[in-house]
Amino acid sequence: MDAVTVPAEPFQELVAHARETRVVVIGGGIAGLVAAWECVKVGMAVTVVEASDRLGGVIGTAETSGLRLDVGATCWSTRGGAVRRLVDEVLPDAVVVRPRVDAAWIAGLPKGAAAPVPHDTLLGIPANPWDEGVRRIIGWGGTWRAYVDRLRPPLTIGSERSLGRLVAGRMGDKVRDRMVAPLSVDRFGLTPDDVDVEVAAPGLNPALTRTGSLGGAVADLLTGASEAAVEGLDGGMPQLVAALHASLVERGAVVHTGTRATGLVRDGAGWTVVLAVAARPGAEPDETPMTTDPVPIELTADAVIVATDETAARALVGPAVDDRAFAAAVPAGVAREVVTLVVDTPALDAAPRGAHVHAVPGSGRATGLVHETARWEWLARDAGSGRHVLRVAFGGPEAPPATAGLDDTNAFVLAAREASTLLGVPVERIVAAHRDRFTLVPPVSARGQQERATAARAAVAKAPGLAVVGAWVAGSGLAQVVADAHAEADRLRRGALWGGESHV
Repeated sequence: MDAVTVPAEPFQELVAHARETRVVVIGGGIAGLVAAWECVKVGMAVTVVEASDRLGGVIGTAETSGLRLDVGATCWSTRGGAVRRLVDEVLPDAVVVRPRVDAAWIAGLPKGAAAPVPHDTLLGIPANPWDEGVRRIIGWGGTWRAYVDRLRPPLTIGSERSLGRLVAGRMGDKVRDRMVAPLSVDRFGLTPDDVDVEVAAPGLNPALTRTGSLGGAVADLLTGASEAAVEGLDGGMPQLVAALHASLVERGAVVHTGTRATGLVRDGAGWTVVLAVAARPGAEPDETPMTTDPVPIELTADAVIVATDETAARALVGPAVDDRAFAAAVPAGVAREVVTLVVDTPALDAAPRGAHVHAVPGSGRATGLVHETARWEWLARDAGSGRHVLRVAFGGPEAPPATAGLDDTNAFVLAAREASTLLGVPVERIVAAHRDRFTLVPPVSARGQQERATAARAAVAKAPGLAVVGAWVAGSGLAQVVADAHAEADRLRRGALWGGESHV
């Protein structure tokens, strides 16, 4: 095939058009930064406004006892490859690593027992209830009850959307409460009853219909399925945020922090973004340096990408699109506190309970724990011999965080006590600690959330030059958020530059 030559004049016109196209990105979390990058690298004039005093959103850092700790997201799933492609673009010299240990355990079983999460499970649902690892968790009584799943007639198979009701109805309460609930509550702040089967496990209901049992459906989906690996960065994920920020500024983007968007108004063929500028405290040593350009009261734009949480997005976009989809009530999130402990406990060198420990809800005061130095070799190296980094989570869908009313000292003591129970090893000498408070927003797998997100996206698509990105529409996890932000930014830039026609 002959090579295709792009005429110089039309190409120069396109370049000029891109430079004249003003894009405002509201929100400087990872979704907003990725969307901004996708626009600025084709020459668009991009401005990012972030309400807080730092970029990165769920990716953050804290320094304690001379150790720089990741706060929030520490890794990504390799599924789809979106995050790795982004890293290769903006951080080509990064050292990408995989966890040396990533096994999960369930603690809080009867008599204080704990057991590894069996391998052949999906969302905690076992393919084979007779597996010895499953019996350790649910006991012989639970195993016999789960076996009933194989005997029940599939009269209503395929109609149940609630994961909790599906599991309890087919396999019994012990499978739901001891195997499924620890994972859903600790990871997502959702009870199993509030997890949408169709979203959390696509294909499970059809497989259930084909095989006639829930265990058979799990086995069917696991057969031949490629397990997505997990990757991170040697030195921590905040490097990606810093690299995105540097890349944006290098391409001419303007980034403002401490600047909240309070209004979004359709203005002819474009948009006006109304801003409120917060007082800027002195920068902390671990903050990413930001621009000091004067911040205007309003910004005019040809296109706007809203990359905030769901509540803020609905407040901004709702009046602008005047669509009933944005009038839906936003479900209350789950209050979560995470206490990061740096402890001197050589007994943890052997990672006795893997990297993740999920608590049976109600068995203790913490929802779970991540043994970060067991997981990441680079962090263990930085922490030093015998020292370990533990992240203990508090707060679930049915109870506020047990640390909520405590001062830092007592919260750290409680976290160490809960860590001792979860790990089965006394955790006594706290070298340093850090405390984070945030709200777990409902993931797309929460029942009803996908419908709300889909309706919101459809409403936004009707407004030229407007897009929404972020976990509330994309799903939780960096892999989904980054891939979605890339796709939405591509849709918006094609619409702005070529009137929606694909020129890929």
